[in-house]
Amino acid sequence: MAAQITPFRSPIDLSDLPNFTPFPSRPRRPVFVGRVSTKDNQNPATSIPRQVLYASARLQDGEDFAAYFWDVESGMLPPELRGLGPQGMYDALAVPVRRDGGLPDLVERAEQMGVTHVLAERSDRLARAMLTSLTVEHELERLGVEVVYANEPTGGTESGRLRTRRYGQVEAEIYRTTMMEMSMGGQVQHAVNGWNHGYPPYPYVAVLDESAPQQHAGRFGPARPKKKLVPHPDPRRFDAAKELHRLRREEYLTTTDIITALASDPDRYPIEYRWTRSLVDGLISNPKLTGYQVYNRKASRTGRPGNSRLNPLSEWIWSPRITHEPVIAVEEWKAAQEITAGLRAGAAEYVSLQRLRTAVAPRGLTVVAVRSNRTHTLYRIGDREIVLPALIPDSAIQQVLDTMPAAQ
Repeated sequence: MAAQITPFRSPIDLSDLPNFTPFPSRPRRPVFVGRVSTKDNQNPATSIPRQVLYASARLQDGEDFAAYFWDVESGMLPPELRGLGPQGMYDALAVPVRRDGGLPDLVERAEQMGVTHVLAERSDRLARAMLTSLTVEHELERLGVEVVYANEPTGGTESGRLRTRRYGQVEAEIYRTTMMEMSMGGQVQHAVNGWNHGYPPYPYVAVLDESAPQQHAGRFGPARPKKKLVPHPDPRRFDAAKELHRLRREEYLTTTDIITALASDPDRYPIEYRWTRSLVDGLISNPKLTGYQVYNRKASRTGRPGNSRLNPLSEWIWSPRITHEPVIAVEEWKAAQEITAGLRAGAAEYVSLQRLRTAVAPRGLTVVAVRSNRTHTLYRIGDREIVLPALIPDSAIQQVLDTMPAAQ
């Protein structure tokens, strides 16, 4: 906070004394910090220079910025995820303001550079999330760096300045939340109407939906085209997707075994490069193969593909009807997910138990585990109880079939 001159002066002139004014502990060294939300929705080549112009109003006479830190990132990102875009992207933007780094670089290098003041147009140029802006402010203040926003009033009381700052940060956070709600609502309707998000799964291609309402170009250019999924021109892809689901659902094969089976017949199960674990697992878990359009399966980090976490199934958004040709039924998809979960929990034991259940099912028999120890399990099969090892061999399954009558 800048030093305040008291109105209550001494009865005589003391300005010639050495300690009349505080001696600065270090020379002023201001830097600029700015942000543009995305290269598509704002023009960094005009926005960043404008921000520099407004922030420079808080420079003292004869001062200039020692460095310029700015990002083309969403203000919703935490500091550690800001400024990670490749330098080539920033060079291509042709912004007439040099870039010495992003927000993380500023926080990391402020002490080393001897920065005394960080100047920005307003607080949401630091971040839209209040916690993020407060965290950065706290870290810089700990290093003796004052954060100054050009839209804040000068003079007055510190409490008034702080009130203005916090109101601005609250408004930025509310704006952030409102934009997220509106965006989520639009994405939900996009899926409900049957339009695809992201890259089409292996057995499909995405084509323009000619029946979708026509949208005129807005201030940010043409609207995103509405696309729907249709079967891939190569019908073998549909067959391959059905088969890999069947191998998991009916034969309880692991991903490695499924890859081996598909790769053994490339003419029947074509793939551009090779079958991989991520591709097979992704197809088995992808609900779009049921013909429904599904959104919000993953929480992607804003603006940075490839970094996401899976959302709970309860948060997924399903279209109310089938919107494209299904590869499998919903019930088949669910069964595959249950078997996948069982394989991950205990692969060998789970597979052998499922083989036993599959073997006796045609006779109308069910298999129920009564109790178990480390090596064996007592099962109730029909009206009999049978002790079997935890890993049931095929010979034991055959013996059960030979001795168990069909259900009456």
